[in-house]
Amino acid sequence: MNTQDIKERINQLDKVVDEVGKVIVGQRTVVEELLISILAGGHCLLEGVPGLAKTLMVNTLAKTLDLGFHRVQFTPDLMPSDIIGTEILEEDHATGKRFFKFRKGPVFTNILLADEINRTPPKTQAALLEAMQERSISYGGEQHKLPKPFFVLATQNPVEQSGTYPLPEAQLDRFLMFIQVGYPTEQDEIEILNRTTGSYNPDLSTVLTGDDMIALQDLVRSVEVSEDILKYVAQIVRATRPDESQVPMVRDYVRWGSGPRAGQALVMCAKAKALLSGRFAVTLPDIRFVAKAVLRHRILRSFMAEAEEISIEDIIDDLFKHVPEPKSQLEG
Repeated sequence: MNTQDIKERINQLDKVVDEVGKVIVGQRTVVEELLISILAGGHCLLEGVPGLAKTLMVNTLAKTLDLGFHRVQFTPDLMPSDIIGTEILEEDHATGKRFFKFRKGPVFTNILLADEINRTPPKTQAALLEAMQERSISYGGEQHKLPKPFFVLATQNPVEQSGTYPLPEAQLDRFLMFIQVGYPTEQDEIEILNRTTGSYNPDLSTVLTGDDMIALQDLVRSVEVSEDILKYVAQIVRATRPDESQVPMVRDYVRWGSGPRAGQALVMCAKAKALLSGRFAVTLPDIRFVAKAVLRHRILRSFMAEAEEISIEDIIDDLFKHVPEPKSQLEG
């Protein structure tokens, strides 16, 4: 890929965010985080109360990327075969012989929207999470590769709501980012009412193709990150572990902290954020931008933290206050 192609594809990233903005009012940070997760080659989990346009956001993003897209509504009676596929008995009309043929499920696509993933039992959740990890399906002794690129963008309702099956921490760790979608501002809510109750009908344009996304993913890995920032990321991750942390909130309110995968996710997402900003080197603001979405599902609060209403975000804020930043790093 020559320099001109690189510049053109990076410029298109901003257009993706703008196109999604034609449909989704506000939530620009959430859309950027979604795009960062895709650029970094990982899967993403969105959490928010019903009615915050999580499904519409993912659907709109898929339309701007010209990728194969399937949506699965997760329900309590959904079976693993409803996602990954199943074998069906067919007959060769010429010979009369019968044979089993694997019929692919909706997971065989580029972007899979797993809607309300925590409303389905653990067995079905595990089937999807295995596909996410392996990027292939094993059925009847045969391996079936999933298309490239492949992303799972899952939504869930807060676990406090009835009728949900919380994802275990080990399975949550398979999501690169855990994005929380909040309520809109008053001005955004007025604009939502204006658009959705009138004749507003946006015309979405396709901005990037699958080949473009694969090229950009390769480019993300080429983004530079200094030794000072790598050391800083390692210190942040190690400081989440209460046995070796000097951060007060971590020692008091964390049961267990993040593993090395959190550091890998921080670096990859920061590289994607740098590229999204048109830069080829990671800065400290890139790390801070992605930190909460990367760490919030990789830190387990203690019962005391829950009783005292200390949130994961509070703990992460305290983490960044106490881990010294590298002095040699100039902030961009």
